[in-house]
Amino acid sequence: MKLNRLATPLAGVLLLAVALGSPAGAQVGKSEHRIDPNLATAEQLAALPGLTPEQVKAISAHRPYLTLLDLNAQLGSMEAEAKATLLATLFVPINLNSATREELLLIPGVGARMAHEFEEYRPYKGLAQFRREIGKYVDEAEVARLEQYVFVPIRLNTATDEEILSIPGVGKRMLHEFKEYRPYKSLEQFQKEIGKYVDAHELKRLEGYVTLD
Repeated sequence: MKLNRLATPLAGVLLLAVALGSPAGAQVGKSEHRIDPNLATAEQLAALPGLTPEQVKAISAHRPYLTLLDLNAQLGSMEAEAKATLLATLFVPINLNSATREELLLIPGVGARMAHEFEEYRPYKGLAQFRREIGKYVDEAEVARLEQYVFVPIRLNTATDEEILSIPGVGKRMLHEFKEYRPYKSLEQFQKEIGKYVDAHELKRLEGYVTLD
């Protein structure tokens, strides 16, 4: 049993009221202050610190970012400090069960020791498990802050409405389409059916949030 607590610094650029965390049934950490680069408007991107008009156009042009590493590569020319400040807000949520150590270390305020704790409790069945395990090391407010950067894939055939709606960019209309074709027998079926409503890039992005397991 682990009893040590890790001191994880809060990201100064985000003065978030996150103590309440995500809804109990959500599988994707949610914050009104974190911006998904795949869904952000040009105006939202332009308002972020350190981005030039040329960078805003480049970020939009190279969508979708299927992983945080894709976004990090796109921002590669930025100075390290400026990039870290930007990633506190502009962030592609990472899969808790498959993220690489490199991805975990891009989460604001996460160092090698906390990245190890993230990995130790895999596989995560949901964010409730994440809260419980990581809550052994940091307080509730810090767990909630960390949670906004991560997700656990939803189970296509059994996910609740709340879980499906926690996927960034999914509203009630797409919720209906997700549920209409149950039970899914394969991800290929998901691609075929949901591909009727979105383009190939958006389909690939949505696929990253789901699983049949």
